[in-house]
Amino acid sequence: MSESLVSILVPFKNTETFIRECVESIICQTYQNWEAIFIDDNSDDSSFKIVDHIAQQDKRIKLYKNNNSGIISALQTAYSYSQGVYITRMDSDDVMTSIRLETMVNNLKKYGKNHLAVGKVKYFRADGLSDGFARYEQWLNTLTQTGSNYSEIYKECVIPSPCWMLHRDDFEACDGFNPNRYPEDYDLAFRFYKADYTCIPCDKVLLYWRDYSTRTSRTHIHYAENSFLDLKVLYFLDLNYDASRPLAIWGAGAKGKTLAKILIEEKIPFYWICDNPKKIGKHIYDQKLLNFDYLTELKNPQSIVTVANNDAQTEIKTYFETQNMRPILDYFFFC
Repeated sequence: MSESLVSILVPFKNTETFIRECVESIICQTYQNWEAIFIDDNSDDSSFKIVDHIAQQDKRIKLYKNNNSGIISALQTAYSYSQGVYITRMDSDDVMTSIRLETMVNNLKKYGKNHLAVGKVKYFRADGLSDGFARYEQWLNTLTQTGSNYSEIYKECVIPSPCWMLHRDDFEACDGFNPNRYPEDYDLAFRFYKADYTCIPCDKVLLYWRDYSTRTSRTHIHYAENSFLDLKVLYFLDLNYDASRPLAIWGAGAKGKTLAKILIEEKIPFYWICDNPKKIGKHIYDQKLLNFDYLTELKNPQSIVTVANNDAQTEIKTYFETQNMRPILDYFFFC
């Protein structure tokens, strides 16, 4: 029985410094039945020439120009050329571990459709990683180890864009790359969640994730923090918000204020609580800030937490547990 074809979709723009290493990591996969579809999104460096040269030697590598411009358009173009039974994405500045495709395909064959293959990641940077990235890596890998990624989906994107794979039918069923909504990787993760695709636990590092100061996710307006919050609210209201229950925002910092403004614009009623004595009793946007224990006076509330401090989050989570409140049902951490 022949191995199933995997389509690897790789949009790129001006990544001449890194793209050769990316291509070589694909060629060196232990699983060899793949096609890598590279889409040049209007590069003005030598990226296209580098891929074109390698493609002349390996016909599994296919190279095209983007039909339009932008990463979503590039992904749509890549998918239009794909023929694989399984679909995965790769970023042109990252590196696959040699067992990535084999591990993901084996997991999908074992568990079948309506499952999402994921893998652990390892960040690297030429001048060393910040503590923030190290914490993010640890947090993400802890979720991936148990396949519990969705349990904290409102914090950050829990499915790394260059490290997932699923059956083609499932990809199309959740509308693939069709929505023109940024950040596109986080939006897709939410649609995996909405489709109820189970994340397959994985204890192996399958992606070396490169960080550098000019990476698109660091510089483009589409990946600004306000875009993330808008997306979180969009899916929360669609998937988890229960209008029959009172809603509370916990926290009155910058993110809490932005969230409050969004909910006011959406005409979603809410209570605003915090544990900062300097803010309790004050009014912001004509909304009075209440002490956090006001939650006990609400009947079966839902809570969105916008407090970023890790120690404070631990205390808040403990408080919710004492109230027999459950994550992704009764409370949601938005940071």
